[in-house]
Amino acid sequence: MVKISSEPIDPSKVYDLIAKCGAGSIVFHYAVVKPMAGVGGTTFYIDYASSDDTEAELDGIADALKTDYIVEDILLIRRTGRLVLGDIISLVAASSTNSQDALEACRQGINLLKKMKSIVKNESRN
Repeated sequence: MVKISSEPIDPSKVYDLIAKCGAGSIVFHYAVVKPMAGVGGTTFYIDYASSDDTEAELDGIADALKTDYIVEDILLIRRTGRLVLGDIISLVAASSTNSQDALEACRQGINLLKKMKSIVKNESRN
């Protein structure tokens, strides 16, 4: 399942969104807005916008992970809108019969979400 949301990601609800009937391992990774200091100050908030291609790009990532790893399910959620420090930006989750495939699928999913071309990031620093 893939989802693009302007609403906050609720960790207490996402467990029910991933298929787990045959899974012996489920891995969740939440990316959060962090206070990166750098040129121009420290991160205050980040605006994320998506194009019409975002859902298709997320579907492609999920399909690639299902092809490359032994997984029961992949769950990808990507936030849009203004996010402040500590807000969850995205979720990558993988369920599998074994922990190695769940961990590796999640790790690869994280890397692929970072490279998404259909998400535009505009960071504001103070």
